[in-house]
Amino acid sequence: MADIQKKIEELEAEMARTQKNKATNYHLGTLKAKIAKLKSELVNGPGGKSAGSKDAGRGFDVTKSGDTRIGLVGFPSVGKSTLLTTLTGTRSEAAAYEFTTLTCIPGTMKYRGARIQVLDLPGIIEGAADGKGRGRQVISTARTCNLILIVLDSGKPVTHKKIIESELFSFGIRINQTPPEVKFIKKENGGIGYQEVVKQTKGMNPEVARLVCKEYKVSCAEIILREDITVDQFIDVLEGNRAYIPVLYVFNKIDSITIEELEILDQMPNYVPISSQHQWNIEDLMEAVWERCNMLRIYTKPKGQIPDYEEPVILHAQNPTIEEFCNRLHKNLIDQFSHAWVWGRSAKHQPQRCGRDHVLCDEDIVQLCKKV
Repeated sequence: MADIQKKIEELEAEMARTQKNKATNYHLGTLKAKIAKLKSELVNGPGGKSAGSKDAGRGFDVTKSGDTRIGLVGFPSVGKSTLLTTLTGTRSEAAAYEFTTLTCIPGTMKYRGARIQVLDLPGIIEGAADGKGRGRQVISTARTCNLILIVLDSGKPVTHKKIIESELFSFGIRINQTPPEVKFIKKENGGIGYQEVVKQTKGMNPEVARLVCKEYKVSCAEIILREDITVDQFIDVLEGNRAYIPVLYVFNKIDSITIEELEILDQMPNYVPISSQHQWNIEDLMEAVWERCNMLRIYTKPKGQIPDYEEPVILHAQNPTIEEFCNRLHKNLIDQFSHAWVWGRSAKHQPQRCGRDHVLCDEDIVQLCKKV
């Protein structure tokens, strides 16, 4: 492991020395691919993504429950345990010293009918992705979440935010990003096929793609770029094990800073200021969590009965269809599906008879009808 770390440092030093221009573009692309491959080996053991090892970081053994899972990630003593207690009522030990929480503490809360599981993860430190302070276990568990709340102390330097982002990036978590629109298919023969649907302005070209593929021992593949991407994004596609997770920056302990300092923090995107101790702005935090998770409530209506408003079906999608709704209830239900009656904003009239491709809206009422 020390040898791999040394190689990474040498390659990063070479990258820092290399000037960035068109002539060095291919060389920089090769260096980035080598670094990404070595980092993958460092995290997953020899062989990178294709092989595991007993040393590779396994997450905490916490059963997933509820409709959504969110994780609290941050440095020690920033108020994660207090926030968990405020949100869920679950008792998590909080004290004035660091590393009070040594394992993952789960809690469940209800918001707008959805059951949300909240995980209080132990505090991480710089070098967590390399295994310091149980960092790999913390970040491995964070990868299983629908949303990560990076909890920061408002009274401490904002550089803590950059350190946590760097640790999550090193472990393959891409925060507030979507998977690049790249089609990559390995072939038996025929060499590297390269197509650009969109003009590439961030460093990608056929030669760079060929060099990166060569580093990953890929000699025959079809590559189609449907958006303008960087070399790093192309490497992520080849790795194939990246997690694209939305993130909110929760600045806790705002009761300890001035209004002027709060206005400076207010310029930051994806941020929510709170005080978990005094329960300030908790409702805005939950509203932001709801929006970032793309949660929608769909109420079921058995034939001849009133809709069930107590236990809505929660969907995570931008424009969910009735087919996705059926799959959420049971994977075999769509095979018996005939049509559905829909009441709500998505229906043109109340009720409307709809097929499986009908797009649902929040708080729609759905009555499913099976084939006779």
